[in-house]
Amino acid sequence: MLTAIAYGLAIVLNLFCVFIGLRFLLAPQPAAAGYGVPAKTDGAYLTIKGLRDATYGILGLALLLIAGADAEAWFMVIVALLPLGDTLIVLRHGGTKATAFGIHFATAVVMFVSAGLLFAS
Repeated sequence: MLTAIAYGLAIVLNLFCVFIGLRFLLAPQPAAAGYGVPAKTDGAYLTIKGLRDATYGILGLALLLIAGADAEAWFMVIVALLPLGDTLIVLRHGGTKATAFGIHFATAVVMFVSAGLLFAS
């Protein structure tokens, strides 16, 4: 049962990264607003973020499939640094605390929980 929950949560988190990446690639301005800091650029940086997020999601799925739970758990621990950094970015650039902590920090916490479940499975 624990293994199914661990793998299921990891798959959902990775697919969510792919979704976020695709959203930044296909609808960059609304995606940036949802991130917590509206974009004031030509879109190149938003495309970079989209590509980064989608790639991390695909890499996570590949690790889970090919290398197994331990590799995916370490991946989750390391990649959780991204939403922690995003928390600080949103706070530093005038975003709301609700977005910073309710979306980004909470995402990091869920990723650490996912890693713990994967290590335990």
